[in-house]
Amino acid sequence: MQKRLFLHAIALASLTATGAMAQDNTFKIGLILPMTGQQATTGRQIEAAARLYMAQNGDTVAGKKIQLIVKDDTSLPDATRRLAQELVVNDKVNVLAGFGITPSALATAPIATQSKTPMVVMAAATSSITQASPYIVRTSFTLPQASVALADWAPKNGIKKVVTLVSDYGPGIDAEKFFKERLTFNGGQVTESLRVPLRGPDFAPFLQKVRDAKPDALFVFVPSGAGAAVMKQFAERGLDKAGIKLIGTGDVTDDDQLNDMGDVAVGVVTSHHYSAAHPSAMNKKFVEAFGKANKGLRPNFMAVGGYDGMRVIYEALKTSKGQGGGDALLAAMKGQIFESPRGKMFIDAQTRDVVQDIYLRKVERKDGQLYNVEFDVIKDVKDPGKTK
Repeated sequence: MQKRLFLHAIALASLTATGAMAQDNTFKIGLILPMTGQQATTGRQIEAAARLYMAQNGDTVAGKKIQLIVKDDTSLPDATRRLAQELVVNDKVNVLAGFGITPSALATAPIATQSKTPMVVMAAATSSITQASPYIVRTSFTLPQASVALADWAPKNGIKKVVTLVSDYGPGIDAEKFFKERLTFNGGQVTESLRVPLRGPDFAPFLQKVRDAKPDALFVFVPSGAGAAVMKQFAERGLDKAGIKLIGTGDVTDDDQLNDMGDVAVGVVTSHHYSAAHPSAMNKKFVEAFGKANKGLRPNFMAVGGYDGMRVIYEALKTSKGQGGGDALLAAMKGQIFESPRGKMFIDAQTRDVVQDIYLRKVERKDGQLYNVEFDVIKDVKDPGKTK
């Protein structure tokens, strides 16, 4: 029933859209993010990056005034879906963007398809997301991209027996699966796979199990914002003193929280697509401008997903000159190749997913601050979840 009502609303909206567009010279981007709740840091970082991009590149593109409409979905998929419907039907947005977690992105996919609205996923990282709608383009990363690199590195560096600890939802399951498959292929072994609830997690009992299991390392995936809690409890349970190494995807040593983690984070090796310490000239400028605009806040991987997402939207609008609606915009997003603060990246025209370099990094103290310092790179990594 709800779907039928929505389709009816879409039909009504499209009847009035042509007339409205003739007078309306605005280009509206509906940015749906968790601005409060457990994933609030994600929303704060992406909104700040989107606004920085607009400040640097102007708010008029192809003769259209860019309007950013930010909505807080508190990471609840039902709220995301409702907000997306309102943005499409009432606000007549040209693009939907943001999406802090996978369930929120998946909840919105049918709306993007029905209304032919391009949907730029700036955060959520489960492999299958881009397959949920032909209108989805992703500028963040996928967990298989990040996990596989680490599973290649670990066995060459004395890590053979590993316990995995992941948040129990799409990205965590992806991280667990692809890390385990590749580690096993490389002669290593995952002795136990632990899954922690996404909402209100308590890591302590799981970490006690890890301590008892005595693996060479613990591989961790938790969403942005939860890394500090893992690190704190890892130290409290004495896992570092027991000689168990902590490795994971870059979410666990999130640049946004890294300085608060203290000495327990030093030496932690992760694989990821972005570090605030990435040594390119473009990134140094990005980090400086982001800090200036946000009271010294350090940008994290969510920020770069938002920044590059805005770039993809702006360039698509320039190419399509604001004509041809959602399909023309989508076509102009596919195949974009550019330098990002993270390094070179492009949007694969077939999968509409991001192809990018993945870096191996170690947490080091530099000038009194903690940073994820890159020490190796795997170039042009496609999502392994789509190559099978």
